[in-house]
Amino acid sequence: MTRIRQILFDFDEVLATYSHERRIANLAAFAGCEHEQVRATLFTSGLETEYDSGLLDTATYLHRLGDGIGKVVDEEAWIASRIAGSTAAAGVLAHIEALDPSLVLGVLTNNGALMARAMPRILGSAFARLDGRVLCSGTLQMRKPDPATFQRALELLGWDAASTLFVDDRFANVQGARKIGMQAETATDARSLRRAFKRHGLA
Repeated sequence: MTRIRQILFDFDEVLATYSHERRIANLAAFAGCEHEQVRATLFTSGLETEYDSGLLDTATYLHRLGDGIGKVVDEEAWIASRIAGSTAAAGVLAHIEALDPSLVLGVLTNNGALMARAMPRILGSAFARLDGRVLCSGTLQMRKPDPATFQRALELLGWDAASTLFVDDRFANVQGARKIGMQAETATDARSLRRAFKRHGLA
């Protein structure tokens, strides 16, 4: 295998665990409405998927979300809800911190553009190695596992496919990355990430 020089990580369920329910509870408390009203507005309606796919700009997305739950939702309120639903994966981040400093790291996530603003507050100091190299599907207007998404990500980052390792919790996304010549592994926790790193001589 070609030596790994860059690593591209998924965010949810790799760098941080994520709970729809905690996020819904936060927004319901914020708006003073029932959980099911938030769920229907954000997920059942397809609003979140539209935003994550780049079909809506942030202003339109937040306006529709606010209309649905009965209270204006600004960027800070949205970020607060995303923080409430996310927990940094301490063991995973410890393995990443131990990587050779010469490795360049980034994120490719199926999330809307606002997620890039939430990540630093979820990951804290661990975000420093990712800063400036966070790509969201909503900004790209394409989603994993489409191989074109990975190709576009590499073009924007200026990375070579063969020397890039992609890590995701979903095997379908791993397969998408492999189709364009990236090295790719599935990992869902610190143990599986360490195994993946060992297979590529990184740990």
